[in-house]
Amino acid sequence: MLTVTRKELWPGVGLTAVHTTKFKSSAMSVTLLTPLSRENAGPNALIPAVLRRGTAAHPDMESLSAALDELYGGTIEPAVRKKGETQCIGFVASFLDDAYTLNGEQILEQAARLLGELLLAPYTQNGAFCPDYTAGEKANLIDRIRGQVNDKRSYAVQRLTQEMCRDEAFGVDKLGDEETVAAVTPESLWRRYQALLREAAVEVYYCGSAQPERVEAALRDALAALPESTDRCRPECEVLAHAGREIRLVEEPMEVSQGKLSLGFRTGGLTCRSEEYPALTMCNAIFGGTTLSKLFRNVRERLSLCYYASSMMEKQKGLLMVSSGIEFDKYQTARDEILAQLEAIRRGEIEDWELEGARRTLISGHRTTLDSQGRQEEFWLGQAAAGLDTDIETLCAQFETVTREQVAAAAQKLELDTIYFLKGKEG
Repeated sequence: MLTVTRKELWPGVGLTAVHTTKFKSSAMSVTLLTPLSRENAGPNALIPAVLRRGTAAHPDMESLSAALDELYGGTIEPAVRKKGETQCIGFVASFLDDAYTLNGEQILEQAARLLGELLLAPYTQNGAFCPDYTAGEKANLIDRIRGQVNDKRSYAVQRLTQEMCRDEAFGVDKLGDEETVAAVTPESLWRRYQALLREAAVEVYYCGSAQPERVEAALRDALAALPESTDRCRPECEVLAHAGREIRLVEEPMEVSQGKLSLGFRTGGLTCRSEEYPALTMCNAIFGGTTLSKLFRNVRERLSLCYYASSMMEKQKGLLMVSSGIEFDKYQTARDEILAQLEAIRRGEIEDWELEGARRTLISGHRTTLDSQGRQEEFWLGQAAAGLDTDIETLCAQFETVTREQVAAAAQKLELDTIYFLKGKEG
């Protein structure tokens, strides 16, 4: 049996407690939610990594590791995520559930205290972050930013969103940019950290066998040092129904053996907050979201135009993006066929087995989220960032009622905005 409890610990500080006896471990996270911006994305992404290097009571990685070992080898890792136009930074923890400790020890409170300590009681030097820790994590973050180009499939989608949303917050990368990170000092990072603690909305998550009342008490105690604030508000996400411009084509030459063709669509204002969201999700599944999809079966398998072809949604921002790998000379043919498959959905040319296959795949995929504490945490963070409290079973019930006509109507709202083509260098 699984029950989900939502509670506000303080103004702007929310707790989602999932009570279940399904797992031998417990999961916990604390996340600061702040608007994505070019100025702050890099420093924000740096903060949890620097915090993780040491606290006032455990000033280095060695002493932190020893503290985690006392929690039966628990883990606490920094996390930087992007939900719509919200940058989510903080920590994700996993530790043995109390029901499985050798002598009945209560791990929850100890783990919560250590999590709170990492967030709120950092190791400092001269009233700011440790210069050595800051320099080391700056170098690591710059390496991560530079390394994103190495995964060409993800890089192409990232570049598509940067170009498509270049004048919107969504175009900012969750890690920031190299130049901004390089300019960070221990003092400037400390000022940014203090501002986040005062201004950011906070989401806390727990999944395990402890009762919600005990979880609430443990986390209230662990996070008691959070600054009192009435200004914590969840960032808004700007949704453009259409860009009001001609379709943009962006081509980027690079030393690659395979072309990457990515297409970005606006959803006509449909987002996870829309009544039509279940139909839009089904539309994406039928178009390119599963191995039963039209893109996979027709563009990849039947016509062999792509090495891979799939689509994905950004549910808060109202975007749908197609990702494909092609031979350089197949650009026009692949592009035309991808758009032809969308046109077929718009006309309602969806076989019964396609509709039911997408429905069953979506429902099964959502329900398997309940088998993973990490996926549940990701789901509830996304819901919190969007200001929603719809649970997984409710979503599944909504998918059950979606009709062919509703899928076609959602497809008709999609508008091609930007095409990005990563191509090889000539000669």
